[in-house]
Amino acid sequence: MSDALLFTGKDWSFETLQHIHDAVEVVGKGELGLDTFPNQIEVITAEQMLDAYSSTGMPLLYRHWSFGKRFAQYEGVYRAGLQGLAYEIVINANPCISYVMEENSATMQALVIAHAAFGHNHFFKNNYQFRQWTDASGILDYLAYGKNYIAACEERYGELEVERLLDSAHALAPQGVDRYPRKRPISLSDEERRDRDRREEHERLYDDLWRTVPRGAEKTKKSIDHQRALLRLPQENVLYFLEKTAPRLQPWQREVLRIVRLIAQYFYPQQQTKVMNEGCATYCHYRIMNRLHEKGQISDGSFLEFIHSHSNAIRQPTAHDPSYSGVNPYALGFDMMCDIARIVREPTEEDRLWFPEIAGRKDEMAVLKEVWANYRDDSFIAQFLSPHLMRKWRLFHIVDEEDAPKLKVEKIHNERGYHDLRRGLAAEYEVGRHAPDIQVVDVDLAGSRKLVLHHRVFSGKLLDVVDAALVLRHLTLLWGYDVLLEEVDATTNEVLKAHLASPDQ
Repeated sequence: MSDALLFTGKDWSFETLQHIHDAVEVVGKGELGLDTFPNQIEVITAEQMLDAYSSTGMPLLYRHWSFGKRFAQYEGVYRAGLQGLAYEIVINANPCISYVMEENSATMQALVIAHAAFGHNHFFKNNYQFRQWTDASGILDYLAYGKNYIAACEERYGELEVERLLDSAHALAPQGVDRYPRKRPISLSDEERRDRDRREEHERLYDDLWRTVPRGAEKTKKSIDHQRALLRLPQENVLYFLEKTAPRLQPWQREVLRIVRLIAQYFYPQQQTKVMNEGCATYCHYRIMNRLHEKGQISDGSFLEFIHSHSNAIRQPTAHDPSYSGVNPYALGFDMMCDIARIVREPTEEDRLWFPEIAGRKDEMAVLKEVWANYRDDSFIAQFLSPHLMRKWRLFHIVDEEDAPKLKVEKIHNERGYHDLRRGLAAEYEVGRHAPDIQVVDVDLAGSRKLVLHHRVFSGKLLDVVDAALVLRHLTLLWGYDVLLEEVDATTNEVLKAHLASPDQ
């Protein structure tokens, strides 16, 4: 290795990784001003990467058969050469954990350290969604707590019983998050205290709600209204509702539901920031790797290797390409970051009209860090997708109506079209698009204890019948009584379809 170059060739050692990390840190933190958690870089094998894939990438997680099933699927396609593996996986924790593949070349290790250990790391630490919903310092301790708790339940109640409970909890996990109000992040000490309180009080809410439900002649409107008040309906977080009020669940089962629910909540910000997160990390690695090349710390050959990998990551296939699967978040995110930097440095008159707050400010990193901190995907696109980029991407809107003989081009490149295109693309990333809007709306407290949920239907999109039946099956197992799911038009409140399931079916 020469004095200037961080490495030569593809081989690397742990000492090389340290030199790469330190050089990337000089550029990332010293020149770009990135604000990150301390880094912990773990080198893993291909098999360990497959294992991380199968368990949502978390270093500590309880056992479940679905993780093994996914591992077998991923391993099969990987060994057959039909799919590659990610170069890295990064964990939103403090310290920030970056898993890098031991098969990576030295150039790729530099790339993934710049991308994950500094780009993603900065975004995790500073974006308001992660600051609001997660506690990076507490997640690893909580995962260890959850793993140990579920393992203890398996020993006491049997693996099959715990597995069935986890099956149902996982099926309802997409409806197990709070989407809007601010909740306190995970804290291990708080969870341990809660578990002690839960055992001591023996589910006070459960007792208040169900033990005093009147029977026969004792049923009064006042007592029923009191019980309804305890339910706090409507409730968007179905797992939370079951954890607190399901009549037949034992205390340990409620705690397992809570573990699944809080882990689902931990991943919630990532669902809303895919374009921004990958755009931030890709822009950071692009700036850092270019700077390392300018400083003579990576060779021309290594730089070409980097450019090849970077170009593949930001490639956006056309609609007719066999590999097309929608908008590539790396491509859109990176192009939008570059476009914002262009507007800040060298704005056109059009840019000044559309973006008067940032056009010509000169310091692109200051603007980008403000953007990375204060937006999620839908608001980011709605605010910063420029006409220049819409023309570059050749964006337009086609209406394909089922009974129309021809396609209709609805939005084109004019002033009104730009606004409509930007608003339409941003809508694709809204929170409600990630999972159906299903809420608990009523319970028959005085009679059958039937649970009633509503699915708010937008644009006539009903639930898949088979999927709805399977999830309802899990819901009835947890609730213990009949469950009615009504699909209701979001505009008119008309009931479009109803699904009924019983625990004995």
